Amino acid sequence: MQLSVHWVVCAALLCVLMGGEVWCDCTEDNMQIEGGHYTLTKGLNASSMLVYHCPEGFYPYPSKMRVCQLSGRWSKEPISSQLQTCRMVECPNPFVLMHGSVTPPQEKYFVDNETEYECYSGYMMRGSARRVCLPNGKWSGSTPICSRDSGADCADPGIPAGAIRSGNSFGLDDKVKYSCTGNLFLVGSIERVCLENGQWTGTEPACYYGYTYDTPLEVSEAFGSAIKGSLTTLEPTDDTQEGRKIRISKSGTLNIYIGVDISESIEERYFNDARDTVTKLISKISSFPISPNYEVVFFSSAVYEVVNILDFVDGKVQLNILKRELENFKIENRNTAGTDLNLVFMTFLERMALIKQRKGDEAFKEHRHVIILFTDGAYNMGGSPESTVEKIKNMVYMDPNYRQKEPARAEYLDIYIFAIGAELFDDDLKPLVVGTGGNHYFRMKDIKKLQKTFDEIIDEDEVKGLCGLHKDYDTTEKRENYPWAALIVVQNEGRVMKCMGSLVTPMFVLTAAHCFTFEDLPKHVTIDIDDGQGRIKNFFLHSKYNISAKVNEGVKEFYDYDVALIQLTEFVKISTLVRPICLPCTQETSDALKLVGESTCAEQEQLLLKNMEKLTFLTRSRAKWVDEKHVHAKLGDKRDECIKHALDAAGITTTKPEVPVTENFLCTGGRTPFRDHIACTGDSGGAVFKNYEHRTVQIGIVSWGSQNLCKGGGVVDSQENSRDFHINVYRVVPFLKSILGNDDQDDYAPLEFLKS
Repeated sequence: MQLSVHWVVCAALLCVLMGGEVWCDCTEDNMQIEGGHYTLTKGLNASSMLVYHCPEGFYPYPSKMRVCQLSGRWSKEPISSQLQTCRMVECPNPFVLMHGSVTPPQEKYFVDNETEYECYSGYMMRGSARRVCLPNGKWSGSTPICSRDSGADCADPGIPAGAIRSGNSFGLDDKVKYSCTGNLFLVGSIERVCLENGQWTGTEPACYYGYTYDTPLEVSEAFGSAIKGSLTTLEPTDDTQEGRKIRISKSGTLNIYIGVDISESIEERYFNDARDTVTKLISKISSFPISPNYEVVFFSSAVYEVVNILDFVDGKVQLNILKRELENFKIENRNTAGTDLNLVFMTFLERMALIKQRKGDEAFKEHRHVIILFTDGAYNMGGSPESTVEKIKNMVYMDPNYRQKEPARAEYLDIYIFAIGAELFDDDLKPLVVGTGGNHYFRMKDIKKLQKTFDEIIDEDEVKGLCGLHKDYDTTEKRENYPWAALIVVQNEGRVMKCMGSLVTPMFVLTAAHCFTFEDLPKHVTIDIDDGQGRIKNFFLHSKYNISAKVNEGVKEFYDYDVALIQLTEFVKISTLVRPICLPCTQETSDALKLVGESTCAEQEQLLLKNMEKLTFLTRSRAKWVDEKHVHAKLGDKRDECIKHALDAAGITTTKPEVPVTENFLCTGGRTPFRDHIACTGDSGGAVFKNYEHRTVQIGIVSWGSQNLCKGGGVVDSQENSRDFHINVYRVVPFLKSILGNDDQDDYAPLEFLKS
């Protein structure tokens, strides 16, 4: 049969000969989606994925993605009667409530539809009486349950929207089983058993549509809380099934194994997001007093090891090396064809076996293991990983009968899976998760937002008192970014002085001495840090602070030792909004900086202050409460050039800059080699700080400047010859130690300062 001229021309343009096979490019004909758009992972080349995207509250139908096949045809090609479109997200049917009513009755419920629930007479409502269909395909709030006191051992576990439950007896050892209706699939426990302590085994199930995903907040409540439990060196407060979290004893070890899918079914943006997310997770964990061992791999049909956990166990590799290797890992020149998920679990199993062999059975009992995987589950090599997961359980649980009963060592193993990608294979992935403390399987639409999730792991009582903890992304509540920041107002006989300060312990605020006059009393001072009307008990100025000390040397106002401590009448309530900053020369700051052994002040200063160290301080802002100002400390051979501009300040007639600017000051400002910001009226007393591995350390105190370029705060650029001078906190440690480290009093817990 003779081919048409049109076909011959197309074949010549779109097809090439590869290893004896003809590979053809695909076309974009009829690939459009109504109401959305699509992206291509490899253009129109063979094996490229075409991924559809819809606005929030909508999902691609009938296909989420298509693959360009070697023949030049797209998989799942659209048919004329079923064009690709963005459909509105629907939530599961809420008419599963027993012993109650649901209003309004509708055939389907879409985004923003509201429902209300009411129990029949004699039944009491638990859960949410009002729910809203959310853009991710879930109902807001918690499952409504209408129950009454029946004397059963366990409470009615309820029925999630879209689910069917078998089993209506809730006595000891009674079981309930769940399934989902229609094209919904179940996430969570299919079967739950009533325990003697009145709790149900497993986790509450939910029914998902294929487009349903988990929000960062939901992940925080499950994944974040469990990982947080691993890092606090505390034992469980109870032994209930639902309340159990991964814990590590003070003598134990935490091993974290991380695998990231880089196979062709994963778009490169998902890989980049997952790699960055892993880096953020490791950085966040480094904020805690526990130092886990890590195994990190990327995988497709092969496993590419970033770091071997045995090198961590043997002390051959440090955390900074792991993070550098992670950041440098690229997909280029890697084999991304095929996916062998079982090989990843086999790799982790082998590592566990070697650790057990090296440490011995007894020491291995103190090891907790957390496996975290980022994948879509589209494995096509190596078979199902389920049997390998069973071997991992057998090794960690040390109990051959764990299948017949709840393992005694269940809290020693958790496997989390973050499902990422355009198309997810839930049925293959869900059986692989392991753990008892909350959900372990998450369908992620935007993995980048997990940074917020990782911050949630520090928000509980066990660790919230650690100095310098903060959230390093934009939040609606700016106090979460600067929880130590304090706004100070001194009002005395018509004089109003506004300053900044920093919370350094639950009872003390650090600020500048020049914010006060000798006539000021504690009653004249208020601090906005906790309830907006912070009252103070006393304030202490440095004994060497004397603004008139060098009038005879040509310095009208001398600000050396410009430092003060304010003692509050009551302890502030430590929370995500109010936390102390880390102070130099304290043991807690050494811990935050990961300095081992008996560290010194000099070691801290050497780590944090270099020739052109970038530092930050805050200014009042009408729009955002406070704003950041960024400056560079001119140290070493850069300092002399910086401090000479002090001679331009009003009231200074000396020709020697070292007279007004002693060695106790840091110098910032100017436009070369960097354009710094300049301090404004009202910035005085604020912390000059540096963020180091998710912990904030105070380096200086805003004191005075050579020029007054702005009043009332705000972010203002420095001029070429304008400079600011900040008290170097390392130079006033004896004053801080005399008050904050005073252990001859019972009013507050003293800080532990370093010996040298």
